[in-house]
Amino acid sequence: MIDGRVAALAEEATIDMVRFDRDLGEDAAPFAALLLRSESAASSEIENLTAGAKRIAMAQLGDRSSSNASLIASNVTAMWAAIELSDDLSTANILKMHGALLAGSHPEIAGKYRDGPVWVGGNSPHAALFVPPRYESVPGALEDLVAFMRRDDMPVLTQVAIAHAQFETIHPFPDGNGRTGRALVGTLLRRKGITEKVTIPVSSGLLANTKSYFEALHSYQSGSIQPIVELFAESSFAATENGRQLANDIRTVQENIYSTLGRRPSGTLRRTVSLIVREPAITVETLIEQTGQSSSAAYRNIATLEAVGAIKAGSHIKGRQVWVAPAVIEALDEFALRAGKRTR
Repeated sequence: MIDGRVAALAEEATIDMVRFDRDLGEDAAPFAALLLRSESAASSEIENLTAGAKRIAMAQLGDRSSSNASLIASNVTAMWAAIELSDDLSTANILKMHGALLAGSHPEIAGKYRDGPVWVGGNSPHAALFVPPRYESVPGALEDLVAFMRRDDMPVLTQVAIAHAQFETIHPFPDGNGRTGRALVGTLLRRKGITEKVTIPVSSGLLANTKSYFEALHSYQSGSIQPIVELFAESSFAATENGRQLANDIRTVQENIYSTLGRRPSGTLRRTVSLIVREPAITVETLIEQTGQSSSAAYRNIATLEAVGAIKAGSHIKGRQVWVAPAVIEALDEFALRAGKRTR
């Protein structure tokens, strides 16, 4: 059980998340994309997978020069899948999320339950910090967890924290359990109506003290739920504070771009600006595909934004020129730096 202080803290954190989602306004698309990418990067960093925002953006366009960035880009895909599947919470969709995460790096196990013993910490089950249940019990245990997550008779953040901890306790997969389990957090917050427009980057809050995170999971596995609920509440406050700063930084980037244009921008130029603040590495092909503008308009708008320094030509990926938005990359890296001020 949890005491009154932690219950009140969790309730306050839930209200803060609702306000955060609301305060971003109706035009939240750029922030939704950037916050989801930031959540994916922070979740990956908990697993010691790190890469700068530029490398991650390039990896999302197909650059495979950084294995860590490629893995984080796959985590972004898994997070999108998690959000899209939030209305249909099921074991089948959890398998799809895991498949999206590992299809590129470990296709042989992507979207498949483990079929053998695993353990956490130590060189053997006898020396491990924790040994999850036998693999034969995983499908049934995950079905029970899904039934728990579908309940609507308990405080949301308490339910989310317990569900995450139980997922990590079941440890249904050979690899990728932590990242999949943290993606489920965003799924549940969306399903429960706490968020409607954006992903709360809770992992960026957990990242500040990974030692406490793993200790809270161990406490849960030893029978105490209070530490994980309290940590999720505290991490949510840290995440929304950091997210608000990122949103302010991106608004400033947009304002600076428009102030340098010196004239009223066309509709296609506005759509181009909107794209680069949510996807800070683009090609002409992605610009055409995602904004619907013509090839000539795309090249003209890229030239305009390059002339005022809003974007810079980068390397080629698969023979295609890439342009990068340095100010957006800087804002994302600053977000990561704030999240990564750890106390572990």
